[in-house]
Amino acid sequence: RVVDIHAGDHRKPEFLAVNPAGYVPALVTPEGEVLHEAAAIMVYLADRHGLDELMPPPGDILRGRFYSHLFFHTSDIQPPSKRSFYPARYALDPADTERVRDAARAMARERWAVLDGFLKADGPYHLGERFSLLDLHMALWVNYGLGSTRDLADEFPAVGDCFARVMARPKSAALLDGVIAALAA
Repeated sequence: RVVDIHAGDHRKPEFLAVNPAGYVPALVTPEGEVLHEAAAIMVYLADRHGLDELMPPPGDILRGRFYSHLFFHTSDIQPPSKRSFYPARYALDPADTERVRDAARAMARERWAVLDGFLKADGPYHLGERFSLLDLHMALWVNYGLGSTRDLADEFPAVGDCFARVMARPKSAALLDGVIAALAA
């Protein structure tokens, strides 16, 4: 179901009854467990459906790199990006909102530069020549951009190359183009 966060649907009682954390996306498993956080949902679905082509299975030498990069995304890339998108949530004084946004974008760019270095050294994908959920997860954040849609693909060459490779995949391109269309609506 579509949950319009700009309209505050994620804070309404109907959604909070499903996911008290109030986060989007959320997934209710067949067993009734509620999951949130896009990365966690992606890993759960890959595990549940045996999609080893999207995530190295246990014992695969690339499993450690997969986890390392996944946690880098969720710990280093996402937080400053969210502060950039929603600076008013983090400003103690409404007059500081733009300063919070500027600081968040500076921090995000510094972390994206680190990711660009990872991809430059070991790419073109996060797992070398192997496409994975990491690339799709990164592409989602590149899709949003910082100052404008997809601006990070232009700013960071290795990130841009990985993003272009993800967009060359028909299902990925359709998904990410749909996200941009929904943002514009």
